[in-house]
Amino acid sequence: MSSAETLTATGNPLPKINKKEMPIWLVAFSILLPTSFAMLATSATNVAIPYIAGYFGSTVDEANWVITTYMIANAILIPLTGWLENYMGRVLFLKVFITIFTIGSLICAMAPSLNMLVVGRLIQGIGGGPMMPISQAILIASFPYNKRGQAMALFGLAVMVFSILGPTFGGFIVDNSAWQWIYLANIPIGIFSVVLVHCNIAELKERKKPTKVDFVGFTALVIWLLTMQIVLDKGQQYNWFDCTWVCWLTGISAFAFVFFIVWELEYKAPIVNLRVFKDKNFFIGTVLGASVNMIIYVTIVLLPSFLQSLMGYNAMLSGLSLAPRVFSCIVMLILIGPMVEYLDNRILIASGFFFLGLSTIMYANLNLSISFDYVVIPNILMGIGVILVFIPVSGLVLGTLPKTELSNGAGLHSLCKCVMTAFVVSMSSTLVARLSQLHQTYLVRHLSDFNLIFQNKLHTLAGNFMSLSSNTAIHKAGALLYKQLLAQSKLMAYVDVFEMFALIAFILIPFGFLLKVTKSD
Repeated sequence: MSSAETLTATGNPLPKINKKEMPIWLVAFSILLPTSFAMLATSATNVAIPYIAGYFGSTVDEANWVITTYMIANAILIPLTGWLENYMGRVLFLKVFITIFTIGSLICAMAPSLNMLVVGRLIQGIGGGPMMPISQAILIASFPYNKRGQAMALFGLAVMVFSILGPTFGGFIVDNSAWQWIYLANIPIGIFSVVLVHCNIAELKERKKPTKVDFVGFTALVIWLLTMQIVLDKGQQYNWFDCTWVCWLTGISAFAFVFFIVWELEYKAPIVNLRVFKDKNFFIGTVLGASVNMIIYVTIVLLPSFLQSLMGYNAMLSGLSLAPRVFSCIVMLILIGPMVEYLDNRILIASGFFFLGLSTIMYANLNLSISFDYVVIPNILMGIGVILVFIPVSGLVLGTLPKTELSNGAGLHSLCKCVMTAFVVSMSSTLVARLSQLHQTYLVRHLSDFNLIFQNKLHTLAGNFMSLSSNTAIHKAGALLYKQLLAQSKLMAYVDVFEMFALIAFILIPFGFLLKVTKSD
């Protein structure tokens, strides 16, 4: 073998394949299948938590470690994508982590205890974390430059659709079968995906000689993400900074974050190259991409929660409320290609944020008498806005980076979105809880013997309990009114949060014009 011949990560000669002759859509399918099902399993687990808690005889707070553990492992591995891919090769890297995710799914499905389920989710998170950025990097490298926008559109649609379908899928499973099927479904898909990747994707990147591992940077990264995720997931449960250990972990997380940034910028061989943020498009695109994730996940978390807690919907119906968004995403994917090619992408991004703001402000008009149809139009508008922002941003954020930094950039981009998602999920739940208490404190003042409207309503309701004594009837009527007050307080909290994020979407409208769009883009 010639010494000039390039080796793949497995040590075999690198095949000389013309990228233009590769079956790129088959490559896309091979990549998107495992990534999509990883997203499906992740979002489906959220609605299954009460069922998991009941199955193992634990509390919901204890069962929530199933989510927390996955997000911690997921977040820690994402920034390492570029470093690991340099020494493993993209194809071997993808196959290994699909296999790890599949093994984790098997452990979750067969778990005899909650602790073993948490271990399975930890392994799932290790496998699933790097899967998205490496898939994104392979797609960009495999597609011709003029078709990268289409590749990112397809990638974005798959991730979005399966994230939205996750609650519906999870609700259907737990309402009609056992929650274990959420994980069992991943096993044949994972095996099939490894075969597809092995047969359809060629190694197109030269393996680099391993260098000294940046253990200091990696340790700082792990401490930062681990402590941050625990604080975000458990802070509300322990009343945030009223709890000593939350304060300590927050301080440790902040110190580790600052140390990580300084170390990675100064170290000669950093585990994560933060200098890609000097690229204007990458920096602005990452901010906008994380912001879109923030708005999307606020609605994904809060809308089903509103429908279940205040409207009495079951898990499947509350998840199904997001389905119209999938339809509008698919329609927009068909239309977005010519729009990206012939229109200024910055105008599309601005229009997208307008639709995101409009749809979110429509959510703020929810009330306790709405029908299921009421959430259809806001969801359709949300889907339009998501595609109008996501596709142009996806095409621009990595488009100006050198090919050698694609995996590193994709990993950092995914990490920022992951951190923002964790932050906004925690913050939105906290805001609803705190604002609900605030509105309750205000409204309860009206439940007074000196309020004639309250007294009239109280005695009217007491008339429904004529078979009971007058005192008992009054007590029951008072309890019913207080229950209505609690529901109204929580409704007002949901409205406030939706209005807040609608305002954020409208504020972001002009920021897309900061991106640099060249003719080749």
